[in-house]
Amino acid sequence: MNRTTAYATTTGLALPEQPAAQAREACGPVPSPVLRDLRDRGGRSPHALLFGPRDLVVVTGLPGSGKSTLMRRTVKAARIDSQDTRDRFDRLVPGFLPYAVYRPLVRLAHYVGLRRALRRGKGVVVHDCGTQAWVRAWLAREARRRGGKLHVLLLDVTPQQALEGQRERGRGVSRFAFRRHRGVAARLLRRVEKGDLPSGCGSAVLLDRDAADTLRRIGFTG
Repeated sequence: MNRTTAYATTTGLALPEQPAAQAREACGPVPSPVLRDLRDRGGRSPHALLFGPRDLVVVTGLPGSGKSTLMRRTVKAARIDSQDTRDRFDRLVPGFLPYAVYRPLVRLAHYVGLRRALRRGKGVVVHDCGTQAWVRAWLAREARRRGGKLHVLLLDVTPQQALEGQRERGRGVSRFAFRRHRGVAARLLRRVEKGDLPSGCGSAVLLDRDAADTLRRIGFTG
């Protein structure tokens, strides 16, 4: 695989890996971020997204956009999904206990698990709720430290599609929280479409529902 370029076929899309020596060269040239728009391809988008062995990937989008579903279907490597953490707690706590009561414990366990996964030094795919920009900043620093890159996979779905996704899973967010997510997601999407990626990101991939459904693998080389 050529690690200095990106290429797309009907079966896979490989994102460029930054060599460790180049990542540590503070005065050297900084490669421009890569943007891949896989929307509106009518199911003809790649079946796989491949990243460097030291890279980190965040999957972001509206609640109900299909982030957890996509990760469970396509990620065979390490994945950290807050929904998995919540599901584990849901099986342990009494059914009458509202989620709001144990939400702080779920979040704490999620970030502890993320830190543990990052310390292994291998590629990790992380569920990003979208409103926690500090998490992306943390991951960007970790990617630089290990000589890799941070990549963003942004699921671009309509609010109606996201709400339908929440109804299908039988779990939603409040109207206030959803409005907040909509604002954050819309701003991030506008930035990415202009090529203005979040600080520290090496690439961004835009996916609509068809492109997400076509994917069969999100993984790492090496």
